[in-house]
Amino acid sequence: MTEAALVTGAASGIGRAIAERLVADGWDVLAVDFTPDEDGPGEAFAADLTTREGNRVAVDAALERFGRLDALVPNAGFQHVSPVESFDEDRWDALVALLLTSPFLLARYAWSALRESGNGRIVVVASVHGLVASPFKAGYVSAKHGVLGLVKTLALEGAPTGIRASAVCPGYVRTPLVEEQIADQARAHGMPEERVLEEVLLAPQALKRMLEPSEVADAVAYLLGPRAAVFTGAPLVMDGGWTAR
Repeated sequence: MTEAALVTGAASGIGRAIAERLVADGWDVLAVDFTPDEDGPGEAFAADLTTREGNRVAVDAALERFGRLDALVPNAGFQHVSPVESFDEDRWDALVALLLTSPFLLARYAWSALRESGNGRIVVVASVHGLVASPFKAGYVSAKHGVLGLVKTLALEGAPTGIRASAVCPGYVRTPLVEEQIADQARAHGMPEERVLEEVLLAPQALKRMLEPSEVADAVAYLLGPRAAVFTGAPLVMDGGWTAR
């Protein structure tokens, strides 16, 4: 029987690459986004994942359309670059809602369906910023650290009923989210935009290149597949050597 997955932030970047990969692998995919791409991979669905209702209706839609739910891939996110003393409080709330609370709510609302699957999987797209910090990213770093704690808890609670939970922690990926923050980083660091990529974004990495969305999608597909049956409660780190320092 065809397995079904719910992927968030699926209209562009990493989420779109994951949806494309899973569809190619034969999955049914509900491609959830605030502004979904009707021509993108999977079945497009609009939801505001910063709200409880948005997360609930996304899970309900997957179950209604596919009759089952075998995997969650919480990926949706955004970035806000600002010093702590001027960090917008509403942006903080939105970051925590989307990057941390949404994965919790999706897991909560899908838990019974994942249990009934017999092989339920949750793979959160976290970040190297779940393991390390960078200046001017208080909201993002805090939420990503938090979601790795959530993954550990989900793994421990899910193990007795066959639910696995893990995460991927990539470094910088060539996505609109990263490209859009270059100007913000330039302002925060007081340097020209053309210097930001090498001197700020890639400076901590041993490998001086960005990841491609398809590389992250490959990692997610592996964690969802049968060869990753013992992966639970821990992230798969793909940071170009960032955390080796």
